[in-house]
Amino acid sequence: MCIIYTSLLYFYSPNPTCMTIRFFLRFTTRPGQSLHISGTIPQLGSSIATDALAMNYLDAQFWEATLHLKEEEKPESFTYNYVLREEHGDLINEWGNDRLVELSRITAEELDCYDTWNFAGTFENAFFTAPFQKVLLPVSRAISKPRPYRGSTHVFQVKAPLLRKHECLCIVGSIPELGGWKSEGAVLMNKENDWWTLKINLSGARFPIEYKYGVYDAKVKKFTAYESGENRSLDSLSRPGKVTVARDGFAQLPNATWHGTGVAIPVFSLRSDRGTGVGEFVDIKLLVDWAKATGMKLIQILPVNDTISTHTWTDSYPYSAISAFALHPMFLNLEKVAGKEFEGSIKSLRKKQKQLNDLPDMDYEAVMNFKIGVIEDLYQLQKDKVFSSESYLRFFEENKDWLVPYAAYSYLRDKYGSADFRTWKSHSVFDVKQIEKLCAPSQKYYDKIAIYYFTQYHLHLQLQEAHDYANKHGIIVKGDIPIGVNRNSVDAWTSPELYNMDMQAGAPPDDFAVKGQNWGFPTYNWHRMKEDDYAWWKRRFEQMSRYFDAFRIDHILGFFRIWSIPEHAVEGIMGHFVPSIPVRITEFHMRSIWFDHKRYCEPFINDSILWEMFGGGEKKIKPFLLELGDGYYQLKEEFNTQKKIESHFIQHEANEENDRLKHGLFDLVSNVVLFEEEGSQGLAYHFRFNMQSTFSFRYLDHNTQQQLKELYVDYFFRRQDDFWKKEALAKLPALKRASKMLICGEDLGLVPACVPEVMKQLGFLSLEIQRMPKDPKREFFHPNDAPYLSVVTPSTHDMSTIRGWWEEERSKTQRFFNNELGQYGEAPLFCEAWINRQVVIQHLYSPSMWAVFQMQDLLGIDEKLRRQDPHEERINVPANPKHYWKYRMHISLEELLRQKGFTNDLRLLITASGRI
Repeated sequence: MCIIYTSLLYFYSPNPTCMTIRFFLRFTTRPGQSLHISGTIPQLGSSIATDALAMNYLDAQFWEATLHLKEEEKPESFTYNYVLREEHGDLINEWGNDRLVELSRITAEELDCYDTWNFAGTFENAFFTAPFQKVLLPVSRAISKPRPYRGSTHVFQVKAPLLRKHECLCIVGSIPELGGWKSEGAVLMNKENDWWTLKINLSGARFPIEYKYGVYDAKVKKFTAYESGENRSLDSLSRPGKVTVARDGFAQLPNATWHGTGVAIPVFSLRSDRGTGVGEFVDIKLLVDWAKATGMKLIQILPVNDTISTHTWTDSYPYSAISAFALHPMFLNLEKVAGKEFEGSIKSLRKKQKQLNDLPDMDYEAVMNFKIGVIEDLYQLQKDKVFSSESYLRFFEENKDWLVPYAAYSYLRDKYGSADFRTWKSHSVFDVKQIEKLCAPSQKYYDKIAIYYFTQYHLHLQLQEAHDYANKHGIIVKGDIPIGVNRNSVDAWTSPELYNMDMQAGAPPDDFAVKGQNWGFPTYNWHRMKEDDYAWWKRRFEQMSRYFDAFRIDHILGFFRIWSIPEHAVEGIMGHFVPSIPVRITEFHMRSIWFDHKRYCEPFINDSILWEMFGGGEKKIKPFLLELGDGYYQLKEEFNTQKKIESHFIQHEANEENDRLKHGLFDLVSNVVLFEEEGSQGLAYHFRFNMQSTFSFRYLDHNTQQQLKELYVDYFFRRQDDFWKKEALAKLPALKRASKMLICGEDLGLVPACVPEVMKQLGFLSLEIQRMPKDPKREFFHPNDAPYLSVVTPSTHDMSTIRGWWEEERSKTQRFFNNELGQYGEAPLFCEAWINRQVVIQHLYSPSMWAVFQMQDLLGIDEKLRRQDPHEERINVPANPKHYWKYRMHISLEELLRQKGFTNDLRLLITASGRI
């Protein structure tokens, strides 16, 4: 039984010049923990957690704090929340800031507030994010008029996010004023902001009282259900001049019943009849029309930031943004920019437009050359009108902090022919005053800068219009925040102190990239970012919220630790996790391991290894080596890093033989057991990932191998967990509080044990993929096992589609066919439509909040609609850092909308699964 009571230590003592507010928090603590109350008034620390008011331990159930406010100190209102201080000083804020005390409406001299801790991971909190509150959930109508505080002795507040439009909460209890446990006597509550509220006079009631919340259906005018759980209890005697507020958290109703479906596709992959060889923001509206017809509620896209670095197809990589804020010009619809007034200026371009649009894939360079040329023409025609408009002036004022540096960077990049600002003849070091002078309208080259203002303004209008259109039709838009930024970017130019420019971010080896991944981005300087409370990230989230309702944090593991690769390396295998607790040299001594720095930290090369690696071609490798005698070698100084080797081969003919030789040399460089931690003076080391697979390890004696294996397991899978947990909790809660968007984390790869715990604690949605089980003992993950706060999907843009995967490894698809799909006999050689359909259905019936599918996987259920060759549908190959991102739908969205049979079939599947 949940009991709320007023301590007998407090006696009524009216004081008209002072108001007493008592806070009671129901919370069970461990020894060493303490609780504090933080609020928007100075007496509660002005919302600074470290300055919060300390609470007192009352008993095993409650902590309390008392606040005395003089008449002249009383604000009209304030909000507050609670803070838990852990044994070691770490602070944990409860979730939300919606406990509102409206002192201007309360005439009492005493106010008692009884609260329940709001755990951020409680899944009901997800329903109070922007997409649910603004788009997805119905708004319950007021069934009775709100009651005033005047004359009320008690206020009951509780949340219930999933009521239908014609439902409201009510309260039934043990006293006549609350219906005497008769449902027909239930007292209706009113919605005030997020809280269902009842203000009532219980001055004549006998305490303690017991009560429950229930659901009242206004359509049938009937009480329909009690909440689950034990009765709630309140022992708070009323007396003159006192008001008691009981905030009971969430009503215990079925709150895991909402399920939605979504489609995932990059914007550049969309195809429309009037397109220009690439998907555009305006095409999202057509996708919305189709998604709505199927009963889907979400559209998920890849990053849409500007990536123009070289003006070549390599800029097609959407995760290598030159600005975390600017949008990519390729998504601009030229006809919409021209409008009716200037449509004649682009009519002559329709033939070229059609040529680009008829291509099976995106020709990035051709599209960009065409669009930039047209944008330049439209700019000259429209600049005066646009720049004098109120809408543009407002946009510029709200975005100038990033817009002006972005325009200046883009101008200087093209002027000097390089995105690497370190090579520019002027402005290589960012200076605000110099850039203001550079961008002054009086400059003769001003048009070459202002055209970027013009372009970003129109991109903003078109994306915002698409987003608003989606919301109006009951669809939310989910964006994607890349974990990194291009080292040659506006962000790195303007704020280099926020990044470790001498390191590269990536990912350790996995089944999809056996040499690891090197994304080339500088890693974040988290210590510096913390100094201004992660202001750059908060601005980034604020920008995202203008266009998106939810977002996916790319590689959320990077907030725990990032795979950090030295600048001299090419392959991800050369990295290690940062931050991490290294292996101290004393640990080797404690295990009686003879430590030889050269043997463990430098490439181990002998004749046998060269024969195994290069066979008869070992002679071709000798020019790169320095002979040490007795059949041992080391790499020559000019070839002792992967970057040096890469530079050498750039100067030679590109052919298969040279490529094999280059990668063989890369393997020699990475043939080490340990990496020395920079600056440790030989006292600290990190293990090379997959140490056991190296020739260097294999040539060690058995005893040393066993001792190193034990240290290796401890290093990667034991010692780091608590450390990485603290790292994540120092960043992610602050970033979550900066946005009301729904947050989903891409928690794939080598996942530390602490990640699921932190994700759950913060209420982030996890990503669950059938082919990538997080349990190492399982070959596949079954969608039925997904947690509620998750997104299930059969594939992502970094993977082959269902059909493509089916043809990759015959033995694996056979086991999937028999064990996961429950089919007997031999699996078909190709993924027939009925198999693809079964996989989709499995995901639709998952208990997860969201089931999201790549467009290719949805089209795969229809034999007539799907693409003939499934290998043409893959968007990215992570193992290839130079992959060309060019996939486009093979049919137009208009044609898809005409396929009523397919759309209705998909809608029936979604409806039957309860995801509508």
